[in-house]
Amino acid sequence: MAYHKVNADQRAQGHSPYLDNDELQATALELEWDMEKELEEPGFDHFRLDSAVQHHLGNSQSPDLDLEPIQASSSPKGRFQRLQEDPDYISHYTRQAPKSNRCSFFRILKVFCTALILFIFGIVIGYYARKKCPSPPASQEPNNPHIYHEILKEIKAENIQQIYRDLVQFPREDDVDIAMKILVQWHSQGLEDVRLVNYSVLLDLPGSSSNTVTLKSSGECFYPSGQQCSRDPKTLHSQDLLYSYAAYSAKGTLEAELVDVQYGTMEDLLRIQAITNVTKKIALLKLGQSPLLYKLSLLEDAGFGGVLLYADPCDLPKTTDLADKAFMVSLNSGGDPSTPGYASIDGSYRQNRLNLTTLLVQPISAVLARKLVSLPEDSVQKDRCIPLQLPPAGKKIISLNIQSVTTYKTISNVIGYLKGAVFPDRYIIIGSHHSSLNPYGGQGWASSTAVITALIQALTLKAKRGWRPDRTIVFCSWGGTAFGNIGSYEWAEDLKRVLQRNVVAYVSLHDPVRGNSTLHPVASPSLQQLAAESQSLNCVEKTRCPGSNVSSVQIQGDSDYFINHLGVPATQFSYEDIKTSENSSFLSEALFPVHATKTEELDPSFSLHETIAKLTGQVTLKIANEPVLPFNALDIALEVQNSLKGDEVGVPQLLAVASRLRDTAELFQSDEMRPANDPKERAPVRVRMLNDVLQSLEKSFLVHRAPPGLYRNILYRLDERTSQFSVLLEALEHCKLHQSNETIQAALSEVLNSINSAQVYFKAGLDVFETTLAGKK
Repeated sequence: MAYHKVNADQRAQGHSPYLDNDELQATALELEWDMEKELEEPGFDHFRLDSAVQHHLGNSQSPDLDLEPIQASSSPKGRFQRLQEDPDYISHYTRQAPKSNRCSFFRILKVFCTALILFIFGIVIGYYARKKCPSPPASQEPNNPHIYHEILKEIKAENIQQIYRDLVQFPREDDVDIAMKILVQWHSQGLEDVRLVNYSVLLDLPGSSSNTVTLKSSGECFYPSGQQCSRDPKTLHSQDLLYSYAAYSAKGTLEAELVDVQYGTMEDLLRIQAITNVTKKIALLKLGQSPLLYKLSLLEDAGFGGVLLYADPCDLPKTTDLADKAFMVSLNSGGDPSTPGYASIDGSYRQNRLNLTTLLVQPISAVLARKLVSLPEDSVQKDRCIPLQLPPAGKKIISLNIQSVTTYKTISNVIGYLKGAVFPDRYIIIGSHHSSLNPYGGQGWASSTAVITALIQALTLKAKRGWRPDRTIVFCSWGGTAFGNIGSYEWAEDLKRVLQRNVVAYVSLHDPVRGNSTLHPVASPSLQQLAAESQSLNCVEKTRCPGSNVSSVQIQGDSDYFINHLGVPATQFSYEDIKTSENSSFLSEALFPVHATKTEELDPSFSLHETIAKLTGQVTLKIANEPVLPFNALDIALEVQNSLKGDEVGVPQLLAVASRLRDTAELFQSDEMRPANDPKERAPVRVRMLNDVLQSLEKSFLVHRAPPGLYRNILYRLDERTSQFSVLLEALEHCKLHQSNETIQAALSEVLNSINSAQVYFKAGLDVFETTLAGKK
């Protein structure tokens, strides 16, 4: 073959000693490619053959070429690739003109096809990239108020009323039964992730017969309601009589002198102890003015053996008729008494705590209290009410018989999740309760459950259309509330580590309509501004806007663990009756028997329920969707300073650290929170850092120890009348009783360390942001 002959000659002459027989044909093919390329280029006349080889190019059979100027590595393509593209290449490379035209056509066609394919490919990539990548959050922000309005307008009074009536018609045989009904109801509304969480806990239940109070002078025996004792089995086993008791009280019989201690304040105890020995005597105690557990702890320390507890008619709202009613109270500060501080799960150690006090405690009606103090029935006059008081002359000896049974029962919680789309690991908890002693507590449980169910209905309706909150909303219906918030405590203790990291806020729906005269909003200092704004927004559509201030006071219900153990910002809206006296605070600790129609009498149109649901929904949506949590750091510092104004123990150290806290909070709010509220300056990393700081603002204010019944979170006051820190006020009172400054010094240290801890926390947050900015620069 001609190529073999040429290469053989060249190899014999030493021009290409590296070519062997196996590589010869491949080298010749590369030669053909390079020659063709050069022939087609304009500078063809510069292509020269070696002068020693004088053959014409037209002789295609045996061209005798000098291969030395041509390198085998000059082909930009692989050897076999070129052959696959043009199999006839060797036979036509000498036809110069036709090949040039044909190559030009194919080259144009190739370029066109490549461009077309790239264009189509670019369109496809752009389409899917736009479809898969979500639009930035800032573009959705202008629609948030509109979205809130769409959700809240679905909450209607008639829907809440229908849910309420369905609930009260259900036969409440067991806590688990009503919990299952709520679970099914929530799931039917579209809440997909709903769970039933059960705990076996120790409850203190009424015995087989009612407790009694007997006057030793006359031998008269009375039930707690004031009725004389009867042997009629129907009367003996009446629910009103059986459930007129104090859960977790000591049991037994005590015969002793009755001592009137009024409200059980420190002044009352000092006055009584100055005139008589109170050891093992029975105190006649009024509800109100301060927490029941605190007053009982003082009486126990003083040496009393028993307590008769009642509500003075002068402290009760005029719209209520509860003077002849005894009631139920719980002496449990929170959770399952047999597992204090840890969850009641299988395998947990159960402590033997049948009684939570050494006192025999028995609630009685005002009618019975009046008989014991020997006052005539017409002591309540038209113009004014005369408070009940035991006459100083004469001794009253009574016999108190208390029997109740402690047993383990199953408490059920219903927990539902509406998962967040952006921050699913951050929780806003909305809590209601379904546990109440029928007929004790009235239908407050049904009111709270109806409101939370209506809110779920509105939110899931929007979720079915593709909407999701940014943060996860957790809906909770608690069991065991009447016995000391047992359901919420056990669930929170079970998930303590998760909740400490993830919970952002707690929104309470505990007994939302307990009156109809005034709206009573309560919020932690960081949420007061949000609660006020939500209230004003809701009033825009109302003809009558109630004027009430948002306060930070101790409230009843299942928010207790979240406020006092987790330091979570909390808020609650409720309607109440106007308080008749300054002693009316803490009357809600008592569960009175209320007839089934009471709720519908208070709110026949359910418009109050609708208002509570919309206020709760407004606050929840704001917390769940605002990029920056709507918590106010400066309001906490201002609350601390206000709590130290006019304080008898306003020592310089407290005032100085409170001033530093305010300065740091102002700097934090101006330098970090305000810029973050501008979408242009809302870097995701900075927002997450800022929210982490805001989420834990109130944790610094949890003191290690607090007297029974007082909040560990010192940001909450006892009531609207007092502005000072509760632990400091109590410490001052305690000093009067024991004539020692040790208690006040310990309380001062607790408060001082709390305020300083908050100041250090704010400062550390500022330092982190400054370091981040310096690193970026």
